[in-house]
Parts: sequence; structure tokens; C-alpha cells
Amino acid sequence: MTPAAGVVTFMIDGKDVTARPDQTVLSVAREHGAKIPTLCALEGLSVVGACRLCLVEVAGSPKLQAACVLKASEGMQVTTDSERLAKYRKMIVELLLSERNHICSVCVSNGHCDLQGLAQSLGIDHVRFPYLYPALPVDASHARFTLDHNRCVMCTRCVRVCDEVEGAHTWDVMGRGITSRVITDLNQPWGASESCTSCGKCVQVCPTGALSEKGKSVAEMRKRRDWLPYLTMMREEHP
Repeated sequence: MTPAAGVVTFMIDGKDVTARPDQTVLSVAREHGAKIPTLCALEGLSVVGACRLCLVEVAGSPKLQAACVLKASEGMQVTTDSERLAKYRKMIVELLLSERNHICSVCVSNGHCDLQGLAQSLGIDHVRFPYLYPALPVDASHARFTLDHNRCVMCTRCVRVCDEVEGAHTWDVMGRGITSRVITDLNQPWGASESCTSCGKCVQVCPTGALSEKGKSVAEMRKRRDWLPYLTMMREEHP
């Protein structure tokens, strides 16, 4: 059967699916119920392929590919769940846990954390890699919010939502590799930022307890993200 114009047909986990050529494998997979883990991807924000948790297998390619940036193409065969993928995803989460200081028992997002949820779903009950225990600061200079670098996973959701939705571009990334950090206004204290509008969007999209509201105790920080696609749509319709 000849595919309709503007539509591509391919396979996800042995099932035939159709998609627009501009759709990513991640979005199509989610439409058809395939569960692909992510930390950096969030509906309403641009995609960057930072966390690599959404890796999938594509027939004919020896490399694992990030589903969030992989465009659907005619005839491709995608596998979203396999022993190889589970191994890599588990290793990535373990490395994230060992890289900084994620102590769930005293975290404001305990029980409401994407990283913690991924670790549980992947069956991680210990970390095989040595913990780095970096001496990272906590910025509580803002009147309403707190930044804890110890819990940041460098997903850059805060950077993207501030730039693409709020339009302030308060947040950015400083450094390279394992020394990278999110910063405000050329590495000024958050409370001293002249560009921050105190909207709180960055706090709500953060997948961990790195960004939180002041006054929240252990396990009290719940993130509200259902408004993000709506805000993005309104910005596109009324620039």
C-alpha cells in the first residue's frame, strides 16, 4: 500500500505506525503507548537529547539513537524495550546518581522526583559506581525559590522554559562536562538577577529537587507541568 502524502509508515516494537515526517520517534511511541524514559524531554519545550535515557534501537544501525531527536522515516524499524536498552538506561541513571549528591530521604521532592521514579522503575537498589561527592553550593538568595546544585541533573529544562516560554533567558549553562552547572545572569546569585521575573516556571519543570519553592519540607515539593503545553500554544498563537 502506498503511504498517504505527508505521512510515513514504520514499525515500533513490531507494530505498524504512521506519523508526520516532522514527528520524532519519541512522540509517536508515546502516542501508541510505548513507555520510553526521559529526563530532559518535556512537552512544550525544544528537544536537546541531553539525558540519553530515551535511547532506542533502529534496525540496520549499530548505534543506539535518542528517540527525542530522531525523526520518523519511512520503513524504519524501532525497538524501544530490550535487554540492551535496559542495561544502558540503568547505567545512565546510576551515573547520574553517583555524579552529584542525591540524598532522597532529606529531599523536598522525595516521592515526586523523576530521577527517583526512574531508578525505581529500572530496579536500581544500589549504585555500582563510586560516588563523587562534589562540594556544590546551594543558592537561597532568591526571595521565593532555592537552587541546589547537588540535585541538578543538567537536563536544561529550566534554561529552555525560561528562554522559550517566559522569554527572559535568565538561566544558562556554565562549564563543560562533569563540571557544568546551570547559572543565572552570567553566574550571579539568583536573588541578584535583573532578568528573572520570579514566574517560577523553571521550578515547576525541574525533574528533581534542584529547583524548589522556599518553605517546602521533605517530600512536599510537587511540580505542576500540565500548564506548559498550553502556555507554549498561546505564545505561538499570540506572539
